[in-house]
Amino acid sequence: MTLRADWLPTLAAFESAARHQNFAHAAEELHLTASAVSHHVRKLEARLGVALFQRHARGVALTAEGRTLADAASNALSDLDGVLGSLRSTDAQHDRVRITTLHSLAYTWLMPRLPAFTALHPQIRLAFDTEVALTRFDDGGPDLGIRHGPGHWSGLTAHLLMDDALFPVGSPSLPGLADVADVADVASLPLVSDHARQGWHDWFRAAGLHGARLNERHSFSDSTDALNAAATGLGAALARKRIVGPYLDDGRLVRLPGPVLATRWNYYIVYPAHRRLRPAAQMFVDWLLSLPID
Repeated sequence: MTLRADWLPTLAAFESAARHQNFAHAAEELHLTASAVSHHVRKLEARLGVALFQRHARGVALTAEGRTLADAASNALSDLDGVLGSLRSTDAQHDRVRITTLHSLAYTWLMPRLPAFTALHPQIRLAFDTEVALTRFDDGGPDLGIRHGPGHWSGLTAHLLMDDALFPVGSPSLPGLADVADVADVASLPLVSDHARQGWHDWFRAAGLHGARLNERHSFSDSTDALNAAATGLGAALARKRIVGPYLDDGRLVRLPGPVLATRWNYYIVYPAHRRLRPAAQMFVDWLLSLPID
């Protein structure tokens, strides 16, 4: 079957409807009416002689044939976007990827790994936003984000990047550290905390120590500030496995006795569900997901 030019708007409408599983959302993305999207889909079904969607009271769902065509259409349109983008030599934003993430993760986990990405893709420029507030992914906003959370956010596609865990650390210079032999000894130390949802009380409960009066001496909004405070000897900190690595590697902090507590939240790559990633942003996502997570 020869693909004629008049198939392109029909396939574009179908691909958007398949991605959203919703004609109205596809219409909003394509600046059409829902009835126009529905017309394109029915026209495509008539040409192919197969049903692409199952229609029911609560919306639509892809048939097996629809899923096959949706995958092919999505890949083809993404490839076409990439080719068209590569021809826009005057578009200064083409190879720029904007990422929103936590300062703690960018500083200790992501930064040491970025040279490997830039060696693979020297043409791509990265821009990071590490503000505390969650960034809106509207037009003009970031391409994607790395969030620490439950894994589901309204309007966003989320891919699990890695899990996390908590355990206590302290500086070798912390007074009394040499005498710390068990969990009760950790509880007797001055403690540094951050604003994470899981903290010292959760860890001591998991360690089996109940009713201890904790001396939470200092508190910081950012996890890296808490680790830096612990590294100066201000107290023991409850470290995140994914961001404490550099501190342990250079000896600024050492592990203290006690269990490793798995966190209720993990790290996810997120981006708007209503639009495809630009090729440069997709390359960055693919690279992140290919990283070995130990």
